[in-house]
Amino acid sequence: MDHAEEGFSFDTLAVRAGTLRSEFNEHSEALFLSSSFCFGSAAEAAERFAHAEEGYTYSRVTNPTVTMFQNRLAALEGGEACIATASGMSAIMSVVMCALQAGDHLISSQSIFGSTLQMFNVIFSKFGISATFVDPTDLDAWKKAIQPNTKMFFLETPSNPLTEVADIEAIGRIAKLAQAMFVVDNCFCTPVLQQPLKLGADVVVHSATKYLDGQGRVLGGALVGSRAFVMDKVFPFVRTAGPTLSAFNAWVLLKGMETLGIRVERQSANALELARWLESHPAVSRVFYPGLASHPQHAIAMRQQKSGGAIVSFEVRGSTSEAQRSNAWSVIDHTKMCSITANLGDTRTTITHPASTTHGRISPEARVAAGITEGLIRLAVGLENVKDVRADLARGLDAVS
Repeated sequence: MDHAEEGFSFDTLAVRAGTLRSEFNEHSEALFLSSSFCFGSAAEAAERFAHAEEGYTYSRVTNPTVTMFQNRLAALEGGEACIATASGMSAIMSVVMCALQAGDHLISSQSIFGSTLQMFNVIFSKFGISATFVDPTDLDAWKKAIQPNTKMFFLETPSNPLTEVADIEAIGRIAKLAQAMFVVDNCFCTPVLQQPLKLGADVVVHSATKYLDGQGRVLGGALVGSRAFVMDKVFPFVRTAGPTLSAFNAWVLLKGMETLGIRVERQSANALELARWLESHPAVSRVFYPGLASHPQHAIAMRQQKSGGAIVSFEVRGSTSEAQRSNAWSVIDHTKMCSITANLGDTRTTITHPASTTHGRISPEARVAAGITEGLIRLAVGLENVKDVRADLARGLDAVS
């Protein structure tokens, strides 16, 4: 049953979309831990392998549990089809490998995850694919970066870790004029808060490791788009190259998605309260949160997102970059409850220092260009009582101030 066509709401789709039942008619989604599938005859095996996308042959190609995850995420994002991958980075790798070839050029926001920046700068350059990085909020910069061989626009909004918000509709129009594929990383917002395909994106990519799972248990990735691109271009690549999502991880992600809406809404409410408090703290020089009126792209965020999201970044004061790092580390080290880890999207609040972790491998110049200072701390707000999170942060901030 296609639940999207039934007209169900988002929360219902998050619980029920994509569900397949075996002959046992189980209520909860079944976990198919099998590397291969049997056939009734040699002729049936030949037919199945000839049309692998229509049936199950080998779990690197298709798996019933993975299919359920793919169909559910496609329904939530409003896309025609979805391919699941082993991680968010493998999803980005897959979309670029399937859409571009040697000699092509892509334009990317300069405010992207450190590993994505490395992939575009280092790995794809070996295959003759060049990249230009622009300020995601500067529409003229996107236009000026277009070259005759530009085939893709890549955007992460809100950005990691500064929560810069780019105008998806406006950039989508520019990409369309350039006849370039427009890819949007929707990891921070998830389809709960933002649906880029409805705003002009061609493809949406996810690190399912983050909010789709929501409890920091497994790795996963996915991309959603048109059936023609996903099934005709991406499916053959994933089938052959093998960046496949495991059935177990797909099953965990399916169960996580059932609570996606209520988790993200609660985490976003907590984040807004913390952002307002941080903005008034004397040890904090600046807070980056789209839900605050002080955020440079607040108006755009409120137009294309349902709320500001669950990520709050802030700068700790310091007279020099060395003092900023020392103070930021001190704030982090004073916490007793927040988890010091670079992951995000968890039910547990996590805290990290981007300049020395998630963006530590990129050059100092690239960090400066992206606005990632030594005093910057990224907080991924969880589901704890917000007063407890605030008290945990206050220990270090009060000591610094």
